[in-house]
Amino acid sequence: MEIEKVKCLIIGSGPAGYTAAIYAGRANLSPVLYAGLQPGGQLTTTTDVENFPGYPEGIGGPELMEDLRKQAERFGADLRYGVATAADLSKAPYKITIDGEKTIEAETLIISTGAAAKYLGLEDEKKYAGMGVSACATCDGFFYRKKTVAVVGGGDTACEEAVYLAGLAAKVYLIVRKPYLRASKIMQERVMQHEKIEVLFEHNAVGLYGESGVEGVHLVQRMGESDEKRYDLAIDGFFLAIGHKPNSDIFKPYLDTDEVGYIVTEPGTPRTKIPGVFAAGDVADPHYRQAITAAGTGCQAAIEAERYLSAKGLL
Repeated sequence: MEIEKVKCLIIGSGPAGYTAAIYAGRANLSPVLYAGLQPGGQLTTTTDVENFPGYPEGIGGPELMEDLRKQAERFGADLRYGVATAADLSKAPYKITIDGEKTIEAETLIISTGAAAKYLGLEDEKKYAGMGVSACATCDGFFYRKKTVAVVGGGDTACEEAVYLAGLAAKVYLIVRKPYLRASKIMQERVMQHEKIEVLFEHNAVGLYGESGVEGVHLVQRMGESDEKRYDLAIDGFFLAIGHKPNSDIFKPYLDTDEVGYIVTEPGTPRTKIPGVFAAGDVADPHYRQAITAAGTGCQAAIEAERYLSAKGLL
């Protein structure tokens, strides 16, 4: 297997990965970045980004990521296509296998592989992606001011998103598969007492409909029971809040993760428990999952990598 030695390896190409590449490039670390399965990350599936500083009129997700990519290239980052398929972090230099056929030996490693939103698995979710289907209320809620939306889920995230959307939308339906909410008591109270939120217990969303975007959801109440009822509900937006899966599997034998799979870092830093290995962006962030926070931790990770290499006399 081909082996290549690098000072700084970045895995992932969302806002965290590209920002790390910008900073690492400017620090003369000669960073190598592998883009992963989704070059540009989750933002490439987002049509309008209105909350990233510096774009007063908003910007398309793919266009924003292209700007970040060009900026990283300008400072000498070596940007490549490829997926990390295996990792050996038992000792430095750290070994990452790309596409099962090439090994990179890295003195420092920045993991910015992101987290993928969980979906119900409906064909209509793909059909209406960016046209009424979203997995981020904070990102897209603004587009549904004074409209009617539905949130799927029964945990804290779903309740938080429903309350957030209720501050913007005219009406929020919370579609809950079970006859109860799994959320913390305080979040349950906020939802149940909110005049704009209606909770639909024992409901399953089985499809969406609409001409040029989401106009409604096909619902089944008490699915599989003798009193099962099927009906359509008119909505303008459909928000998934059933969790995220961090892309951290190949690193789990070496790094600490929480019960969901988010990589654990030292509070306030991107440092993992292994010196010279850093985690940035959504793969280590169960709380915010925003482009701007991901970019911030990418910056931190590159600065930490530079300091680590400098202290080791490797620059």
